Amino acid sequence: MVKNNLKFSPKNITTINSYARRMNDEIKGDDIGYYHLPSLGMDIVSKIEEIAKCDFDSVVLVGVGGSSLGVKALYDMLNLQKELIFLDNLDPYSIEKKCAKIEPNKTLFIISSKSGTTIETISIYKYILAKFVIKSYENFIFITDPDSPLESYAKEIGAIIFNIPKNVGGRFSVLSAIGLVPLGLCGADISELLAGANSAKEQYLSRNDDGVLQKAYHYATHSSAKINVLFSYSDRLTSFNEWYVQLWAESLGKKRGYKRVGLTPVGLVGSKDQHSFLQLIMEGVKDKTVTFITIKDHNSTISVPNLKLNFLDGCDFVNSKSIAEIFNAQAHSTMQALASEMISIDELVIDRLDEWHCGWLIYYYELLTSATGLMLGINTYDQPGVEAGKRILKKLLESKES
Repeated sequence: MVKNNLKFSPKNITTINSYARRMNDEIKGDDIGYYHLPSLGMDIVSKIEEIAKCDFDSVVLVGVGGSSLGVKALYDMLNLQKELIFLDNLDPYSIEKKCAKIEPNKTLFIISSKSGTTIETISIYKYILAKFVIKSYENFIFITDPDSPLESYAKEIGAIIFNIPKNVGGRFSVLSAIGLVPLGLCGADISELLAGANSAKEQYLSRNDDGVLQKAYHYATHSSAKINVLFSYSDRLTSFNEWYVQLWAESLGKKRGYKRVGLTPVGLVGSKDQHSFLQLIMEGVKDKTVTFITIKDHNSTISVPNLKLNFLDGCDFVNSKSIAEIFNAQAHSTMQALASEMISIDELVIDRLDEWHCGWLIYYYELLTSATGLMLGINTYDQPGVEAGKRILKKLLESKES
């Protein structure tokens, strides 16, 4: 179970009904496909299970942005059987260091690019081909759009291919083959992951729970706060924060006519960031809203030993208490401190980090992003600023050759 506690006054439902209707129009249309992924993903489970019967020790995922961030978020939240190595950045030091540890004959390689022409992905793939002198492709899997250049290449070499629906954008694609294939091969229960996502879908799109719309409206229309902080109380949520930053920034930072709009995302991890960024939230400019994620069951029973140390008796008030209890108390004391400063906050309370709850959390944040984009009056699903940079890169490198 996941509960979203909104610690601000909700608006009358009539205020946000028009946004609900516009979201329903998106769901019924053909342009935005991620809404339907929880019911479509089961179609590839049997194919994943068949591949998983192969003899391999690890999986290498070559992909960047939407092809890796959501996968890494889920991988780090779950305790999976197989190692998943991410080649997700064009940093030569990291590429060389990670590839030095790869045993190519005991590895499944996944090359993931929605467009099929992502320069980082294809460049790293070429490096792998050369380094390991690849001559056969039975342990290579390609995930891409139908009819993309990468699909044409994969067909030519006879490799395994999974497609992403064309109407699913990269940063909204983690519940498609983009995420299901690598996670399933590493031992994730794909059925439970999709069931959790489907539960969030039913809660907010079928059962008239207006929590997502209330939260999106409050944060999108806030008079002074244009920064949304996600304060996650678990190290296992660090990569989830990174996925949220991409999802929020690339979706919501847009031009609306001549005006620039957007909500800046910041990802923090408790309790350690109480000792850094929290000071700025508490006493700096009040331009931030804060969402806390807390977990009821941290899957640990360790406690603080009942030891009394000379000169350190000021710390004895936590003796014999479970570390999980102290950890969650830190989150709630931080919430109370921020509330005392009249800062808008909300809390997502998760029972535990398993496939069901992780699927729910992913889908919830995708819905929240769509709802916030509607309220900002922008196209949530394009990224023209990113595309401009890609065009400049090509011209820059081509000019150096001539």
